[in-house]
Amino acid sequence: MTSQQEEPLTIDGRWDIPYRHTAGQAASRFFRELKENKRIVGGRCPSCRRVLVPPRSFCERCFVPVEEWVEVGDKGTLETFTIVYAQFTSLPPPPYCVGVIKLDGADTGLIHYVGGVDLQDLEAAKKALSVGMRLQAVWRDQREGKITDIEYFTPA
Repeated sequence: MTSQQEEPLTIDGRWDIPYRHTAGQAASRFFRELKENKRIVGGRCPSCRRVLVPPRSFCERCFVPVEEWVEVGDKGTLETFTIVYAQFTSLPPPPYCVGVIKLDGADTGLIHYVGGVDLQDLEAAKKALSVGMRLQAVWRDQREGKITDIEYFTPA
């Protein structure tokens, strides 16, 4: 038993846990479209008619299955963003920018990297990025069926 005066122990360790999981029908279709057709697709809710990107198997508002596929644009509007200047495990070296992009034809936002902007100077970056600005997907030449098939979104 520890008292309030005792320092807690710090225990070094490392977890390296390989795993594999099924992406499910909605995510599988989404990633295949990225890889094979260089297209972004969402799912339309049959009840509220919202187009959900990335697609889900059900609408979280209406609790109904989403089975209609809709192609959306690879351009969109920056809804919000943050510029990261600290190093986090398994993420790229800073600085980098992560934003929520509402793609043309979608009703929800896609979280992705925002690039094509010099982030070294925070003041310059703040002037170059703004909520409501238009962005365009930058696709990788070699796509693998992952969200990183879109390298980042850049100002359009």
